[in-house]
Amino acid sequence: MGLFDQLMAVLSHDLGIDLGTANTLVAVRGRGVVISEPSVVAVKKGTKQVLMDGQAVGDQAKIMIGKNPGNIDVIRPMKDGVIADLEITEAMLRYFIAKAGGRRGPFRPRLVVAVPSGINEVEKGAVTNSAMNAGARQVYLIKEPMAAAIGAGLPVGDPVGSMIVDIGGGTTEVAVISLAGIVASESVRCAGDEIDNAIGKFVKTKYGIVIGENTAEQVKITIGCAIAPADIERMTIRGRDLRTGMPAGIEITAQEVAEAIRPQVNSIVSSVKMVLERTAPELASDLIDRGIVMAGGTSQLRGLAELISRETGLPVRVADQPLTCVARGCAAVLDNIDVLTQILETGTQR
Repeated sequence: MGLFDQLMAVLSHDLGIDLGTANTLVAVRGRGVVISEPSVVAVKKGTKQVLMDGQAVGDQAKIMIGKNPGNIDVIRPMKDGVIADLEITEAMLRYFIAKAGGRRGPFRPRLVVAVPSGINEVEKGAVTNSAMNAGARQVYLIKEPMAAAIGAGLPVGDPVGSMIVDIGGGTTEVAVISLAGIVASESVRCAGDEIDNAIGKFVKTKYGIVIGENTAEQVKITIGCAIAPADIERMTIRGRDLRTGMPAGIEITAQEVAEAIRPQVNSIVSSVKMVLERTAPELASDLIDRGIVMAGGTSQLRGLAELISRETGLPVRVADQPLTCVARGCAAVLDNIDVLTQILETGTQR
């Protein structure tokens, strides 16, 4: 690294970004995660104009979901881990970069952005271009499972097998990592959002009640489980009765939720088993002792770690602070970009 590059590295506020379908997390080099907000933007209907002088992003936008009048659109610009709306994603990134202090220094920040391992070159280009247009000096892309493994403290550079299962909002990323490379992986577009949708469909079909996505998410967080509990757990939820059009409330049980989300849970478990089947015997033997580490917000679904352990015969644990693993991994890479270039893909430099 030349003297000028070293100076820019010192004076710029470089950021690690977990650009997720459900949430975007931003970590500042040396400070950790400073932003964790929903990947949601509120705009004037029919335009790309962000409301509240560009401030209707993240938390400010999510509270509008299901409550917005006809002149406001509340948009999730990320879908299944990739960009669905380029302009809105740029606006969202610009807001988060500024809020994290990425523009305080005299130089534009470098960004390490996590992307799903299964995205194509066009989707990678969209992420890079959005980040550059949002104010980055240079963009590095890192695959989400690699970032999650680094954030979880796994020895990704060692000649041993480490397995990470990162379950976010849009995708489930499963990978076995050794010598700073992904040796077997699977990326499936089934994760937290699909679980929320399944809960909403179940309530609508069985009870004739329509609930919003925020309510479905709260059901998942409060009584959601991969294995039906022995004890009856209930939760009161409110929505709109399809027959009368009037507000209505019902009670739903954890057993019902477990049954409703069974297909999504089975899909996640199947992705783990597929990666294990493709793992070389020498690395697979490492996993008998080392086990599987889970990261991502949906990894906290009750009983999921237990179910995966039961289905694979391997020990499974949830990482410390699983929601922030990817962002913390991105920030850790910023401290060692010269060393870790083999796991990064470099975007266009300006």
